[in-house]
Amino acid sequence: MSEMERTRTAGTSIPPAVREDERTRQQLFLEELKTCIEQRKQETGRTPSFHITTMGCQMNARDSEKLAGVLTEIGAEETETEEADILLFNTCTVRENANQKLYGHLGQIKHFKNDHPDMLIGICGCMMQEADEVVRVRTSYRFVDLVFGTHNLWRFPELLYSCLAEKHRVIDTEERADDYADHMPVKRKLSFKSGVNITYGCNNFCTYCIVPYVRGRERSREPEDILAEIRALVKDGVKEVMLLGQNVNSYGKTLEIPVSFADLLRRTCRIGGLERIRFMTPHPKDLSDDLIEVMRTEPKVCRHIHLPLQSGSSRILERMNRHYTKESYLALVRRIRDKIPEIAVTTDIIVGFPGETEEDFQDTLDVVREVGYQAAFTFIYSKRTGTPAADFPDQADPEEVADRMKRLIDLVQSFASKAADRDTGKTLPVLVEEVNGQKEGYVSGRLSNNLMVHFPGDASLVGQIVDVELTESRGFYYMGRRRDQIWVI
Repeated sequence: MSEMERTRTAGTSIPPAVREDERTRQQLFLEELKTCIEQRKQETGRTPSFHITTMGCQMNARDSEKLAGVLTEIGAEETETEEADILLFNTCTVRENANQKLYGHLGQIKHFKNDHPDMLIGICGCMMQEADEVVRVRTSYRFVDLVFGTHNLWRFPELLYSCLAEKHRVIDTEERADDYADHMPVKRKLSFKSGVNITYGCNNFCTYCIVPYVRGRERSREPEDILAEIRALVKDGVKEVMLLGQNVNSYGKTLEIPVSFADLLRRTCRIGGLERIRFMTPHPKDLSDDLIEVMRTEPKVCRHIHLPLQSGSSRILERMNRHYTKESYLALVRRIRDKIPEIAVTTDIIVGFPGETEEDFQDTLDVVREVGYQAAFTFIYSKRTGTPAADFPDQADPEEVADRMKRLIDLVQSFASKAADRDTGKTLPVLVEEVNGQKEGYVSGRLSNNLMVHFPGDASLVGQIVDVELTESRGFYYMGRRRDQIWVI
């Protein structure tokens, strides 16, 4: 297999006519790939299979649905095993140890390629936007056939064709970012729920975070393109969408005619047939009162907000370049709860950021006590090469950090359990997501506040919104029963 490498540099905005030409070009490669897959099928007597391993955030999960959409459209079948004809790793690089885990795993699956030389192995995602990592894969992992990053996901049909039909090893490090990916076919994990990208990239440059360097500067999609995508999803059976961006609150600032996130949310609520709207992730520094008002007045917007704290210490927040303080964060939560008392608040917290003292950590515990989070994703700070914080001289003592993490988790869990207790006995709508794999005769779904509920039911309820009485709180989820199963004596 010969090697074809592309290292084009970032470009400017692309005229609409050129965008359409590019989309048409990729569609032509899709058609060619269908022929290629059919030939493979005739040669082997079976349908070629694919497997995608997804790492990281909801943005990556949505990207994997697009990759799966292309592979399904050309005639390949998804399989649960990594012993597939096409094996893709959609990577996350937020934490450096994620890169090392991938390399370790690549060493383990190399024998698949030895046993099946026609197998295609590809790596994509955020990690492949790092030049050093691309060089490492190119030189040390020669059995990897396809490498591309987040900026050129839309070119996947062309790159895949080069590998399968032309027998090239393809390493494409294009850095020009466009909206082409939003016109790719999609294979959703759940037929009734979907993520929808509204922005790409990030302009915040938190000192611990690599995302702006690998996903690029912030770019907003045109509102009409977003709304058209959601209308098409609803027509295809979707009941709930999650609007996705590294910072959804800053949506619209890069548009020629600026549109606020609150305005986009209002317009999304007007789409007939759409029943629930979530969004991920808002940044506390620019969450507007107008957005709070939309959440209060629009019943389709779920009663849940994920509001990353990261640290409760104003001093540490400044070192993180977060652009808010402990006091302003708490004031924001009070404004939200004053308008929407029933809302569930979840968060992200980093423990052991460089320079964190016990006093700083106590500030974090103070915020946890006052907010009473329904849940918190807690992380021990991990030095990330390429970020400013990695060079801070006052890295934390591991033993102290481990002790703080334990105390934080214990406190978060105590408040999360209390938060769940408050709705016990109520009857609330639940979107049923799956047949419960642990308890026979039960299904599982989510409340508007994002908590899970398990109750008697069968597969016919999956994808439906049903009223469920919450009969018992078990700390992080509820047991319940359907309203039409409640007998009045």
